[in-house]
Amino acid sequence: MTTLKSKATEAVDQAKKLFGKQVDVLMKQEEKVKELVSNSAKKLGKLKDDSRVKKLLMPLGVFTRMIKAHFNGTHKLAGSTLGLLLLGLVYFISPLDIIPDFLGFFGFADDLSVVLAIYAKLKDEIEDFLDWERTQL
Repeated sequence: MTTLKSKATEAVDQAKKLFGKQVDVLMKQEEKVKELVSNSAKKLGKLKDDSRVKKLLMPLGVFTRMIKAHFNGTHKLAGSTLGLLLLGLVYFISPLDIIPDFLGFFGFADDLSVVLAIYAKLKDEIEDFLDWERTQL
């Protein structure tokens, strides 16, 4: 019997197969990361009224803030955490992934599954970041 956790791990593993090498290179290029964050925000902005995308808004917003805090030096992340966050954004903005976005709902369903799987995998790091973020206000 397949568990939810194994499905989440499978989704992340498939995303890594597609974009892992790209993410490894991206982690070392701050300007490219800024471009990725900007492109993610633009895509979210275009899709914000789409009910299929609403579940992506919160996790992707947290991913973006964590990446920005890492690169501006205020909240450093482990390399593996940064890699998974970048993988989530790369997967989200790529029109061609396991199920291409032009296939409507199903194209967004795989984006959602990968983003939520990464969110679940990094739950402790995300909670630590959100706690840290609250102290910065």
